[in-house]
Amino acid sequence: MNALLSQSLKQEATRLGFQYAGICPAVAPTGFDRFQQWLEAGYAGQMHYLPERSQAYEHPNNVLDGVRSVVMLAMVYRTETPQPITDGAGRVACYAWGSEDYHDLIHSRLKQLVQHVKTQVPTAMLRGVVDTAPLLEREFAQMAGLGWIGKNTLLLNKEAGSWFFLAALLTDQQLDYDAPSEVDHCGTCRACLDACPTDAFPQPYVLDATRCISYLTIELRDPIPAELRPGIGEWVFGCDICQDVCPWNHKGPLSIEPSLQPKEPMNPLQLQELFQLDDDGFRARFRRSPLWRSKRRGILRNAAIVLGNQRHPSSCDSLSLGLADEEPLVRGASAWALGQLANPLAIESLVARLPLEDDPLVTSEIEQALHTNNGTGNSPAP
Repeated sequence: MNALLSQSLKQEATRLGFQYAGICPAVAPTGFDRFQQWLEAGYAGQMHYLPERSQAYEHPNNVLDGVRSVVMLAMVYRTETPQPITDGAGRVACYAWGSEDYHDLIHSRLKQLVQHVKTQVPTAMLRGVVDTAPLLEREFAQMAGLGWIGKNTLLLNKEAGSWFFLAALLTDQQLDYDAPSEVDHCGTCRACLDACPTDAFPQPYVLDATRCISYLTIELRDPIPAELRPGIGEWVFGCDICQDVCPWNHKGPLSIEPSLQPKEPMNPLQLQELFQLDDDGFRARFRRSPLWRSKRRGILRNAAIVLGNQRHPSSCDSLSLGLADEEPLVRGASAWALGQLANPLAIESLVARLPLEDDPLVTSEIEQALHTNNGTGNSPAP
């Protein structure tokens, strides 16, 4: 019965769009102590939900009482090659190019998988999770034979690289377990570590999230630290750099999932027009997409940083709009970006805004931008 249920469950997972499925026992993950050390080092930044329930990660029983098996699932999201970036555009991590937030997509499929099991074992207890439960997904995926944890801390699979989402189905049923992945195939490669523009890896297999572009553009609610802004480069939401350079990601299957296929405006995303959107306009455009997580103020903050890094004069009007935005977070980032443009129109906007500004942090950004340019429009040193 265990073997038949396990086989049936994997077949249904494949039908539902999961390219990989593996099963492991519901035991305490071996990486729990490392996770605690990571939290103690402060690498979680503002992701307070991690330390607040850190002890829950000690055993999957805290996710589903009485759990005996963990089914780990992977759904490929890679679709097409990123298009070249032109002035005024920004990069979005390719997992977010589609028309639907992957959480919603995968939760829907997990519900169908739960019902499939229920038709065979009506009394079974099950819970499907993706990203939101206190579960060390990568640890269990490795235990379930889906791959190994690479130096960039992502799960790597020989066929798919790391271009996939992870999800889990927990159950109180005893299932047949797959052999764990025990070999690290990264070898001496350091491509991911050396390519990170913000030095987010203090050592192999350790990520300092507070320096990671994905964290800075998605999770951080405050101004992006000034010393890290140049490293943001052209990334307005998330980052794919450590995946792009990974040799295991040079091949692999492409997703055929309709809702993951790129929406034309996302690859790349035109930034200047975003400053024309009010809250309602932003909601109408991004409500169902992953970009909604950063909210309007976060996306416009990021857009201003990218435009500042590009230093193209055509961005001046949009950044001047940002300098008058109702959100201090947007105004501050726009002030910094106008300082990077350093042309007479940008300086004029900064000078005009300074006596009107009532937020001390934004005032500081304006003053610093003017000081850098000596109030003359001279270009700052790169």
